[in-house]
Amino acid sequence: MSYHQFIDHEGYEYGSFEVFYDIASLTLTGKPVQEGFYWWPCFPGCIPDSDPMGPFDTEEEAIKDAQQDW
Repeated sequence: MSYHQFIDHEGYEYGSFEVFYDIASLTLTGKPVQEGFYWWPCFPGCIPDSDPMGPFDTEEEAIKDAQQDW
């Protein structure tokens, strides 16, 4: 698990997202997830703001996807 900041198109950092590896579990809304790397908007120590996005094969792919979505 690692935390990163979103970066806008001008290079300014804002917000936070968490990247993590999940073997098999359920989302906050009870949907099953596949094995892989995921990300979700989340500040350290807080409840995530959405279901996880993914799965991705690598942590780098998850980080890249998070930066493109925001």
